[in-house]
Amino acid sequence: MKPRLGVYKFTSCDGCQLALLNQGADLLALLDRVELVHFPEAGPSAPEAAVDLALIEGSISTPEEAERIRGIRARAGHLVALGACATAGGIQALRNATEAGSAWRAALYPQPEFIATAERSLPVSALVPVDLELFGCPVDGRQLMAALNTVLAGGRYRPSGDSVCGECKQAGHACVLVSRGEPCLGPVTRAGCGALCPGQGRGCYGCFGPSAQANLASLKAVFAGLGLSDAEIGRRFAFITAEAFRALEQKHG
Repeated sequence: MKPRLGVYKFTSCDGCQLALLNQGADLLALLDRVELVHFPEAGPSAPEAAVDLALIEGSISTPEEAERIRGIRARAGHLVALGACATAGGIQALRNATEAGSAWRAALYPQPEFIATAERSLPVSALVPVDLELFGCPVDGRQLMAALNTVLAGGRYRPSGDSVCGECKQAGHACVLVSRGEPCLGPVTRAGCGALCPGQGRGCYGCFGPSAQANLASLKAVFAGLGLSDAEIGRRFAFITAEAFRALEQKHG
């Protein structure tokens, strides 16, 4: 019997699901090995079905989503969190740092009473056990396929904990931080994207979250040496994976 696969969306932009759909022949080969029981983006919808492998896109941002993720976890043998929203709360987790509580709803919506959100946007792991986290905004399609093939073969996939700087060196890219004075989060960001932004002459903005040995204090000192103010430095980290970087800072005082 083929393993049963379900793909579930929470608060997100659908980018990680599209990364999966964009895998073409590799995706077709995967579908030969599994029974796809739930993936509304691609067709089948059976949200209450038991699955062997559940892929979760998006952060948990409403009371309804908190209840739904617990139900999926109870019916899933193996649960994988896909991308920055599912692993770090996503850009919507920026509201977690505000002291204004729910005041942002009134500032954005003419009828805020209709907006049923939780006070915090949370990664999936904050509510249920997660067997594997794959990072990025969106998740890297090649890494996703490699992880799924490993899991389906009964193995354990281990994402790299190295930094984007290693990928820059492997690709032969000039360091945008050193050669151009471009603020770049590559030294503290987890590898996995193939140094996509530095390869285009842009600084990394940290969408894969902190690397295993991230030294935030050191990079902030470098940014200050480039002339960035404290507020400008803070905005560099307050982006797609802000919650993950904030948790790392709290851990290290």
